[in-house]
Amino acid sequence: MRARTEGLAASDVDRALTEDRSLLITWLNRGTLHLVRSEDYPWLQALVTPPLFAASDRRLGQEGVSPAEAERALAEVRAAIVADGPRTRAQLKERLESAGLRTEGQALLHLMFRAALEGIVVRGPMVGKQHAYVLVEEWLDKPAPVDRDVALAELARRFLVGHAPATERDLARWAGLPLRDARTGLEAIARQIDIDDNDLIRLRRGAADPELPPPRLLGGFDPVLLGWMPREPLLGRHEPQVIRGGLFVPFAIVGGRAVATWRLAEGQVALELPGKTLSKKDLAALEADAADVERFLDG
Repeated sequence: MRARTEGLAASDVDRALTEDRSLLITWLNRGTLHLVRSEDYPWLQALVTPPLFAASDRRLGQEGVSPAEAERALAEVRAAIVADGPRTRAQLKERLESAGLRTEGQALLHLMFRAALEGIVVRGPMVGKQHAYVLVEEWLDKPAPVDRDVALAELARRFLVGHAPATERDLARWAGLPLRDARTGLEAIARQIDIDDNDLIRLRRGAADPELPPPRLLGGFDPVLLGWMPREPLLGRHEPQVIRGGLFVPFAIVGGRAVATWRLAEGQVALELPGKTLSKKDLAALEADAADVERFLDG
């Protein structure tokens, strides 16, 4: 969020999660955690979670949790939040264990995942430095009915805003939806898009493409990395440094391409440049953005 805004601080994000209720965190596209606007939660949850239930059933079984035990666990989670308000993962773990339910290994994680898939809970407020779970029905306004075709069109449009030019397969993978759904969404906005000879799709914005962003430090698992199936155009020769053993580390971009990685060391940003390939101007811009990272976290 910091890299895409100006002047925002981590405390502002916490306030949006806790007091304003305008943001929340839950498992959505591809079964990964997403920070989204609360007003977008209903249609996203209805659209992208159905394909995740089969994997949820399988993982719960692998963790030794039967369907009946999972159902009882979700009832305990609901009861705990109704009785005591927002609950952290540790507090829910204690509640489930006291009810004789399994939480060992990754059982607890996959029980909370299932509760989110079923639209029971989301991560809302901050309790200290921990995200607390709340009941969707208590935390958010009652949602309007979701029109699936309208939702697919909006998902396709928003994807292209952030990731064009891209292919229909990029959209399907990014959303965690079947290719037929990606095509349905794109067909619904056919008058708003152009497709070139390489099947790359972009929104019609006029003659000029949007400008590339200025030099920026992006976090690990930044959404820009997950928008295309091939990552070579973005990462180039730096891909082995940015993606290490399946983990996506924080990296820096200049001119729309990765140029370095970075890390936090005792609250300060440490740039890790593979070589002296940056101009003084670009390096100064990254150092200024590093200072902004520190400001964001302290604010």
